[in-house]
Amino acid sequence: MLNIPQLIGCLAALYVGWRILRSFLSKSPLDNIPGPESESFSSGNLEKILDLRAAWDHQLNLVQRYGRMFAIHGLFNAKWLYTYDPRALHNIFIKDQDVFEETDMITATFNVLAGPGLIATLGDQHRRQRKMLNPLFSTKHLREMIPIFNTIAHRLLDAISSRVEGGSSEIDVLGWMSRAALELIGQGGLGYSFDPLTEDKADDFADSIKAFFPVSSQVPAAIHHLLPWLVRIGPPSFRRKMVELAPFGAVQRLKQISDTIRARSIGIVAEKKAALERGDEALKEQVGRGKDIMSVLLRANMSASAEDQLSDEEVLAQVSGFAMAAMDTTSNTLSRILHQLATHRDVQEKLREELIHARDDGAGNFRDLGYEEVMDLPYLDAVCRETLRRYPPIRGMFRTVRKDGILPLSAPIRGLDGSSIEVVPVTKGMLIFADSETSNCNKDIWGEDAYEWKPERWLKPLPSAVDDAHIPGVYSHLMTFIGGSRACIGFKFAELEMKIVLATLLPAFKFELSDKPIFWNAAGITYPSVGDYKRPPEMPLKVIMI
Repeated sequence: MLNIPQLIGCLAALYVGWRILRSFLSKSPLDNIPGPESESFSSGNLEKILDLRAAWDHQLNLVQRYGRMFAIHGLFNAKWLYTYDPRALHNIFIKDQDVFEETDMITATFNVLAGPGLIATLGDQHRRQRKMLNPLFSTKHLREMIPIFNTIAHRLLDAISSRVEGGSSEIDVLGWMSRAALELIGQGGLGYSFDPLTEDKADDFADSIKAFFPVSSQVPAAIHHLLPWLVRIGPPSFRRKMVELAPFGAVQRLKQISDTIRARSIGIVAEKKAALERGDEALKEQVGRGKDIMSVLLRANMSASAEDQLSDEEVLAQVSGFAMAAMDTTSNTLSRILHQLATHRDVQEKLREELIHARDDGAGNFRDLGYEEVMDLPYLDAVCRETLRRYPPIRGMFRTVRKDGILPLSAPIRGLDGSSIEVVPVTKGMLIFADSETSNCNKDIWGEDAYEWKPERWLKPLPSAVDDAHIPGVYSHLMTFIGGSRACIGFKFAELEMKIVLATLLPAFKFELSDKPIFWNAAGITYPSVGDYKRPPEMPLKVIMI
């Protein structure tokens, strides 16, 4: 009888054999679409496209050579589409979004590691969850988050101040932004305090969330692609045994991460439910005072109709889903902003002047800003928008074609046979990579300076081509938070977090580059590190107290 490693090996061999046979026996409708030659039978063009360091230049070279849509070779030379064509993106994310769905690889990964939450579900289940969650991210609810966010931002200010010895010190800014982002989603989203921001080290939950995407990028691509089939084999206990015996260090680390996140999530939900049973007064005594997203969700779920109610597993999955989706994207974007400000000192000074003026209480002290005040500061808004445009934390996303169809283009492309192509045929099972970063930096839309970081572009009317392109994003004509039914549900929450943190820190500190080179790694969520890409995420900056 086969043991578990042998079974995994057999499944992998069957999968590889099937893909090899398929590549020889079937023709692709993309055979006439231009694109790079395959560099490897097993990984096609993926090795460079997914390389943590080489991906940046390689991606730029590809789009400069082949344009808005081209074919690439995926695993075992399967033909995939790569696009940032505006009309194609509109069809993928808006018009035909049920045809172009999240990949099974992504939903299976998040289902295994976090449970059946918003990221891990499709179709009616996803729509039902989103219907329940949408009101929790409304502007009305976000206004109630302001006191919580300001309190946490001041704790962060105090924590950094206590570590700036002699008025100046080198600090891992990414580490502190990560801890603050988790506490912001913790208190504002989950009604739970993960980190008082007093100790020098975060707890195991924070470390697990922070490690998730870098570790996930180290898992062999074949494992990711096999996962949708592996999760259907046997009961959960059998599948867990398979994971425990998998001979990959990254898989074992992901198991530890998942166990840590799940254990804490169970505790958070149990604590919230117990407070709800004791009544509103008990909720008011908790972190978030009953106004956090999780408390409101549990109350709404209790009163929802049977067909709309979320199961216990779905509610539990929202805890880990919120933390995993919100922590790294927010903290890494905040770190990217501070890195840009340290690089562009003139922009930093101009922004600081705006913030000092806005927060002046008339008596020489700084006051906290209200929702409309902080959201409407023009230069702060410009800096945030430009960073999210030029440096989206997620470079792009894959979509799976669920049934045969076509993708129309905003302008024709030239086929390998010289013909003019206005629509590209797609077939069930095909993968498409939608390139958010290149869409955000498309020179045909944003102008010749599209790849430059220029906050000032948001202080004047945008080029008419930006409106005319009809980019299917929910935020500022950008693909950063995408659009349609799977658009980032918490983008306003994240924007508010970032603006309050910046409004609190910049009047108190100057940020300068240290002598350590900072590299941004092209993982699932881009992150900074120093030196070799194998080093853990970090971003040291020189912090000077004003």
